[in-house]
Amino acid sequence: MEMFRTRQKDLKEALTKPKAIHEILDEQIDIALHEHRRANIDLFLSGISAGLEIGFSVFLMGVMYTLFAGEISESSLKLLLAASYSLGFIFVVIGRSELFTEHTTLAVLPVLNRSAGIKSLLVLWVLIYFGNIAGGGIFSIILAKLPVALEVIEPEAFITIANKLIKFDWHVILGSGLLAGWLMGLLSWLVISSQDTISRIIIVMFITTVIGIGAPHHSIVGSIEVVTAMIVKESEIGLTDYFHFQVWTTLGNIVGGVVFVALVKFSHSKPSK
Repeated sequence: MEMFRTRQKDLKEALTKPKAIHEILDEQIDIALHEHRRANIDLFLSGISAGLEIGFSVFLMGVMYTLFAGEISESSLKLLLAASYSLGFIFVVIGRSELFTEHTTLAVLPVLNRSAGIKSLLVLWVLIYFGNIAGGGIFSIILAKLPVALEVIEPEAFITIANKLIKFDWHVILGSGLLAGWLMGLLSWLVISSQDTISRIIIVMFITTVIGIGAPHHSIVGSIEVVTAMIVKESEIGLTDYFHFQVWTTLGNIVGGVVFVALVKFSHSKPSK
């Protein structure tokens, strides 16, 4: 009985004691190495899954905009949309689908540790990125047709949301994308550092709500938002607008995740193995 109580105490301490920074880095590298070694088709399909799942953020934002635009103040509506933004990220992060903006940090760590090569990193990025874009594109087609036909979402909701993304000059989108990549890299780091699912959900909600309210550009969610608006017949958004948004946002996300999280964290928390 005494041994059982001792084991219970040790388990409780393990669950409540914060992880050391080198332990977080070790775990990040182990997870990333697993992804580097997965079959290409598995990575691509997981990327498609993430693109589909994260689309529910855009769905909920469209519903909330349709229900409350003009009914509540603009600042209250912005807060509501920001809270809605987190839904798809919860599905993706807790469900462990592969999201490109997580891997701008996560997948780089084994390269810095010399456990994986640049070629492996680029292959992983390409597979997950285009898997996300493909899954998001499928969701955009559904989103632009079904909820509108059911009169759950007004087309104007998608157009308004998308126009807030594409109206900026390239350098503004690049800098905004950098902030989003930075935050998503921190999200990846903090999710690993947390001990239980509830804590991870709270972290995901908090950080993605910050992205939603601050509106830094996210290459995957933003792609769904812009493509959906392009499909809606009332939209005047074209391919040029889409590529203007997508290219600079993607570059910003990469720089933010790699430089401000992967390089900085790795530089002061060397792995123990």
